[in-house]
Amino acid sequence: MTDDDVLAEFRAADALLEGHFILSSGLRSPRYLQCARVLMNPRRAARLAEALATRIPAELRTRITAVVAPAMGGVIAGQEMARALDVDAMFVERPTGTFELRRGFRLEPGQEVLMMEDVVTTGLSSREAIKAIETAGGRVIAGAALVDRSNGTADIGVPFFPLIRLEVPTYQPDDLPPELAAIPAIKPGSRAAA
Repeated sequence: MTDDDVLAEFRAADALLEGHFILSSGLRSPRYLQCARVLMNPRRAARLAEALATRIPAELRTRITAVVAPAMGGVIAGQEMARALDVDAMFVERPTGTFELRRGFRLEPGQEVLMMEDVVTTGLSSREAIKAIETAGGRVIAGAALVDRSNGTADIGVPFFPLIRLEVPTYQPDDLPPELAAIPAIKPGSRAAA
């Protein structure tokens, strides 16, 4: 699957939006990815996960025995990646503000895991998820995401394999380019702006 193919999947799902968006960080952007929309169709989600699985080197792919994703955004992506790799899927969640493995999920000591995200922006939530996986006994040998929108700057501490790297410019609210300032800002995401 080429980058154009991936973008076509996002556009077909109305998951790649253009306008003036307030990101959860408080920054502004002319583009917004709503991965939940691209993942709502199971066949599309499976195609994307299967394409991403092929980008993980075989020497790592064959060692992965579980996929763990951060809730909420990564749950469906993690499930589909686990299906593509034919391993179990689990997720970490933040019941008290810190990621932890719950709901009866457990990892064997040293179990080799892929940490799966929908979108990586700064890598912070990925690193937090990896810490929780390691606290639960797993060993994260790689990370993956449908989209890397960090412009290649995210360091999650393990080899990282995105399906697509998408440049999404961001701006401070008081330093917008004129074309963006002329459009009303909307908050499309799932978290409140900072």
